[in-house]
Amino acid sequence: MSNAIEQMLNKYTLQEGDDVSHALREIMQEVALAGLGRAGFYDKAAFYGGTCLRIFYGLPRFSEDLDFSLLKSQRNFSLEPYFNALVAEYSALGFDVSISARSKSRESAIVSAFLKKNTSIYDVHVSGKKVFKIKFEVDTDPPLGFKTDEKLLLEPYSFYVKCFSLSDLYAGKVHALLFRQWKNRVKGRDWFDFEWYVRRGAKLNLNHLAERAKQSGDWGDQPLTPDVFTAWLESRIGNLDVDSAREDVARFLSDTTPLEIWSRDYFLQLAQCVKFDGL
Repeated sequence: MSNAIEQMLNKYTLQEGDDVSHALREIMQEVALAGLGRAGFYDKAAFYGGTCLRIFYGLPRFSEDLDFSLLKSQRNFSLEPYFNALVAEYSALGFDVSISARSKSRESAIVSAFLKKNTSIYDVHVSGKKVFKIKFEVDTDPPLGFKTDEKLLLEPYSFYVKCFSLSDLYAGKVHALLFRQWKNRVKGRDWFDFEWYVRRGAKLNLNHLAERAKQSGDWGDQPLTPDVFTAWLESRIGNLDVDSAREDVARFLSDTTPLEIWSRDYFLQLAQCVKFDGL
């Protein structure tokens, strides 16, 4: 195992016998961010979503995918020119990787790719051979009106990643929470993240939320007010299957005790605690 990967694993509190899959996946994500940085990807795009929250803002749950937004619309954008830089970054740390573009099943503004890597070199920590798959997604026609911050990552080397500001990450999360269409399951990770934002005292950018809702066809051109947002949220909470939400998020947590307080009444009280940016 390379010294760099050993050092990156040291930041996790792992006991003998622990499943280190989440920690290893997160290290693989950080290596990918480094490779994209070397290739100049952040001149065109910004990092957002649950993994961004986890790595740069301390969200206490693990996340699976890497989500990016272009800084301006470019419907013909492709991730493929960055694949060589990603392969080189992993190869420098002793990994054999395979990256493939994901074909679209329908017309959309999302470009996807899968990165696959065999982590058998970690057999000292992981029983047997494991293959990690990390999905990259880039929104090539993003709703605008967001701000970005340059966030420092120290491993596998020191570099900056352009990230959505916290208030705009919040807007993206509540848009997914309010309008995401799942057929038969609840994404409890959305509700965990919402709780985290409220407890942190983060402020929600209503203007960016309005842009997202407008693009998804859920809102018009009129200003979005706190009262309208709260009514949306309370309606969504009224239909929330709390047990399913717990079940979804539990596998991304090392300690599920904080989920015991979850109930519709609890989330309704959280809804009254939302703070808004600029108000």
